[in-house]
Amino acid sequence: MKEFELKYGCNPNQKPAKIFMEDGSELPIKILSGRPGYINFLDAFNSWQLVKELKEALGLPAATSFKHVSPTSAAVGIPLSDKLKKACFVDDIEGLDDSPLACAFARARGTDRMCSFGDFIALSDVCDVTTAKLIKREVSDGIIAPGYEPEALEILKSKRKGNYNIVEIDPSYIPAPIEHKQVYGITFEQGRNNFEINNALLENVVTANKNLPDSAKRDLIISLITLKYTQSNSVCYAVDGQAIGVGAGQQSRIHCTRLAGGKADTWFLRQCDKVLNLPFLDTLGRPERDNVIDGYINKNEENVCADGNWQKYFKTRPEPLTVAEAREYLDSISGVALGSDAFFPFGDNVERAYKSGVTYIAQPGGSIRDDLVIKACDERNMVMAFTGMRLFHH
Repeated sequence: MKEFELKYGCNPNQKPAKIFMEDGSELPIKILSGRPGYINFLDAFNSWQLVKELKEALGLPAATSFKHVSPTSAAVGIPLSDKLKKACFVDDIEGLDDSPLACAFARARGTDRMCSFGDFIALSDVCDVTTAKLIKREVSDGIIAPGYEPEALEILKSKRKGNYNIVEIDPSYIPAPIEHKQVYGITFEQGRNNFEINNALLENVVTANKNLPDSAKRDLIISLITLKYTQSNSVCYAVDGQAIGVGAGQQSRIHCTRLAGGKADTWFLRQCDKVLNLPFLDTLGRPERDNVIDGYINKNEENVCADGNWQKYFKTRPEPLTVAEAREYLDSISGVALGSDAFFPFGDNVERAYKSGVTYIAQPGGSIRDDLVIKACDERNMVMAFTGMRLFHH
């Protein structure tokens, strides 16, 4: 297949639309089901690069969940704790621990479930049956992977009345070293961002505390590779083999740090006993539970514990999660890693990150206020490495 006609571009009025290879060669993909759209393919090709690089960097199966050309999370195949399984709604899946790929997907899809609603999924490895069973019950636009086990493919084809978008990509495909794009009829040319993210980037530790354990290095690598494919400006929190908060597309760095920190806080609080034991009605679907949990934790527009509201969601009225209880829970957390796609211009980013349990930071450095940022880390006994590498992505 040398080209594929799309229904339309970013919006229904943008026609005609298609994908093709400029040199007239075959596309490196097969469409096994559905008819992916313009934005689907933007998500697919960016997300595939992310999981491919995670697998190469860490040697573990990887998965990501993408929405509007940014990841909601990314993760590698590490078994989940019982609490995390329950928080991610996968505690009922038999054989989950036997599939590292399924563990990676469960983590990635379970991190920011509201933002992952209607996502595009990427897997680094051939999709197995356990992973397919997890995907089948989620609201998702499509998936890209290097292959599918026969039974897994049939499970996925049954989604969306047989119209689920399933893309198989040739894992040996290497894109051209020079890439082009057009804006307002003007062509831009640049070299591909082939910079390899690995442990060597973390050697320049600039803080007094230089203790950077292997687990922190792994999480920093996950955060940095995630940022490489996230709309800038961006900040990513990671822990235990997964990104837990992505702050994407903000003009101000501190707004990225706050946004990602809020997502990380919500991910942690989903695992506290009050949230795990919410007495949901048996008839309440998974997406509805996600919305209610978010409202319960973050005190959104609707007070889900108020009389007249709780009856719509719960068997019995739950006790609210107080601000003091949430703060006490979050204050017990440490060891979180944070990556930034550009330097921190002020120490306020460090202060906000610390409130969400961040101990380890990787950022390019290069601000005229680097000394103040380092001081803010030292005051909190945090570890920070200057990578010397900016990761802007647009």
